Amino acid sequence: MAAHCRSLIDAAGPACVAVKLQLACFERLRGPGWQALEEVVTVAHEAGLLVIADGKRGDVPHTAGVYAESMFGPIGTPWGDEPGLGVDAVTANPLLGRDALQPFVSSARSSDAGVFVLVRTSNPGAAELQDATVTGGEPLRVKLAQMVAELGGGGVGECGLSDVGAVVGATQPELIEELRLHMPAAVFLLPGVGAQGGRVEDVGAAFAPGRAAALVTASRSIVGPAVESGDPGVASRFAEQLREATWSASG
Repeated sequence: MAAHCRSLIDAAGPACVAVKLQLACFERLRGPGWQALEEVVTVAHEAGLLVIADGKRGDVPHTAGVYAESMFGPIGTPWGDEPGLGVDAVTANPLLGRDALQPFVSSARSSDAGVFVLVRTSNPGAAELQDATVTGGEPLRVKLAQMVAELGGGGVGECGLSDVGAVVGATQPELIEELRLHMPAAVFLLPGVGAQGGRVEDVGAAFAPGRAAALVTASRSIVGPAVESGDPGVASRFAEQLREATWSASG
């Protein structure tokens, strides 16, 4: 697994700014899988890429703090501090409430890292809850967007962007403009391009604050052709095509 990821980073990395690692794919292999994860984080950083740990963690505040420690560190032990995984951002589930997100935000901020909060995800079933009307007559996605903007208010940098971002699926482009109005400083993480049917050409509203205001993510559409052909280098061409399309859409 580590060799597979390294080959893809070597091939596609020059067209990318970050690598998003799905933690479940590593954790299912238990201890060796976590060792591979650590190796891939190091390889990605050596390639000059940011690392997003995609685990969509969410728990009561105390346990959320433990999750945050494992990602960012330091991890306090009776024998001294141990480092965390050392990633640059994580994805987090907000459905336990603001107090359960705050440990992620605080830990990330102290590590010069960031958090992407699930606001409107790319899966077909997302509408069942995220688009449902809640107290006040607004969709849940709007409530979540407002919470992201408030949590990120203390972490806006010189570029005008916040260290608390939002996961907003590219599969529902008509919602991106609405959510951007509620989160003017948040960086959008845009899954769903490619295999899930999302199109880069439809997500321009995410880049309203500037070209650094959104990250288009693609996994299967880059990795799939490389695996099917048996040639990791094929990923380079698909990643470059996506980079060009994203650059055009963000302009």
